[in-house]
Amino acid sequence: MLVKIYTDGAARGNPDGPGGYGVILEYTDRKGELHTKEISQGYVKTTNNRMELMAVIAGLEALNRPCEVEVYSDSQYVVNAFNQHWIESWIKKNWKRGKNEPVKNTDLWKRLLAAKENHHVTFIWVKGHDGHPQNERCDILATTAADGNDRIVDEGLAI
Repeated sequence: MLVKIYTDGAARGNPDGPGGYGVILEYTDRKGELHTKEISQGYVKTTNNRMELMAVIAGLEALNRPCEVEVYSDSQYVVNAFNQHWIESWIKKNWKRGKNEPVKNTDLWKRLLAAKENHHVTFIWVKGHDGHPQNERCDILATTAADGNDRIVDEGLAI
């Protein structure tokens, strides 16, 4: 089953302001019927990159069986980590990058790796704020969650 996951993250006053993520999952069943699910969550204090990661994690964690997955994100941070094999390098270097500096957001990178483990995932970059319907909707979901009253604490922010 092919599932398309569209994602976006947002943070107000990045870094360390309120933030949120938005996700749309789409798949077409054998009868040709499109099924869509939207997910979003707001956080009291976070960063844009953490929300971009959480959007992908939330989408993958919503899947209840192994799938072929296309993740569409406007985050080069997320897409390039996989498509340019940064993540493999980070793991080989014990989560260090560049000048032996620690990789940021390792808690979420590890959670993302676990979430994608049972799936075949392709990461596709889309230009943000460029009229892509699902990306625009994810942006609305993310910013609405960031501005909402149901925000939660980003427990890993200080990690």
